[in-house]
Amino acid sequence: MATQTKGLLFRQLFELESSTYTYLLADTETNEAVLIDPVLETVDRDLKLIHELGLNLKVAVNTHCHADHITSTGLMKKRLVGLKSAISKFSGASADIQLSEGDKIKFGKQYLTVRETPGHTDGCVTLVLADQSMAFTGDALLIRGCGRTDFQQGCAKTLYQSIHEKIFTLPDECLVYPAHDYLGQTVSTVGEERKFNPRLTKNLEEFVNIMNNLNLPKPHKIDISVPANLVCGVHEL
Repeated sequence: MATQTKGLLFRQLFELESSTYTYLLADTETNEAVLIDPVLETVDRDLKLIHELGLNLKVAVNTHCHADHITSTGLMKKRLVGLKSAISKFSGASADIQLSEGDKIKFGKQYLTVRETPGHTDGCVTLVLADQSMAFTGDALLIRGCGRTDFQQGCAKTLYQSIHEKIFTLPDECLVYPAHDYLGQTVSTVGEERKFNPRLTKNLEEFVNIMNNLNLPKPHKIDISVPANLVCGVHEL
């Protein structure tokens, strides 16, 4: 999908098994790049694209400690000299850069600003492009949905407050790019989600009741994904 932000290269990539989106952003002047939520199974695809486009990948960042797939940041660091990994300092996971509210992830003249959006996990962050035209919301805000709150330090009240205070305060036209989608949807906007999201248009009490009664099965990879992601995906199966 094309973007209006001047000087920005943007690619949205998809991993089929876990329905995970990986995002590649680069400054077209310097070719410095960042990668958001890379997946172990698609590391070769991602590195091939980065090489083909002549990019210098500076940072691979995870929006949180994932339970449904293993990150490729640890393996990428072994294959790309100088690459740094990043994740929230509240995630409990190891990384070169421990992110906090307001931190900037710079690549060339572009940058992403960190907004802490806990609730799905303690260490969830939303990454907002400098001009607030794009927000990468991880598992906090999904398209017409949100991340579950029944494991990994999940808290429905915290998630509701995070989304309303940190994401819904962005401009209506800000594009929302989540970490997952299971229905083939690729992008939304803050205005759309504020108006049409069936969970988040409810009041706090109603939202908490909905989230406490989803009765979802746990992710089938959780028992290997979480321990691996705590060490940046570098693990022994």
